[in-house]
Amino acid sequence: MLALNIPELKNFMNQLLCSDTFDHFLLKEATIQKDAVWNFDGTVTPDFYSSEELEEQGLSGLVFLPYGRVRQHCFDLIKGKRTPSYFKFVFLLSPDNLSRTLASMQTPFTPQDVTGMFLNLKFQNGNLMLTTGVSYRIFSTDKSLEHEWDRLVEIFLKNHNIVIEKLG
Repeated sequence: MLALNIPELKNFMNQLLCSDTFDHFLLKEATIQKDAVWNFDGTVTPDFYSSEELEEQGLSGLVFLPYGRVRQHCFDLIKGKRTPSYFKFVFLLSPDNLSRTLASMQTPFTPQDVTGMFLNLKFQNGNLMLTTGVSYRIFSTDKSLEHEWDRLVEIFLKNHNIVIEKLG
């Protein structure tokens, strides 16, 4: 697991809310606390859509919505003169991106072995922290996948000019 502080809040929030930087991740859940607490459950409600709509909108086979589909709602809640007192976002790789990432790592783990590869964002007391995680369907003492995921996240952040400070 990687724990990072994000010192340049304005740049990061622009990337999170005003660009497509995080749109290819799925949103598992989000909480935004301002005048009220807003909770998002990113679970796709398949019976809301016809099978054709699920296919057309790229939602077939997804358990969670792509962040790009709810980013504007999050922006609308966060924007304004007063900063939220707290927020949390839990992102994970889509099944396709998980498969591609595992293939690029040349790891012995398969998509069936991994429940998710996560990015967790938490803003609290004026600080923004990003942590990574990997959740497995199998038991393994091999941490190589987690170390490689951490490395890829650092590269992703650097490629998007997001300044980070490693914690602990």
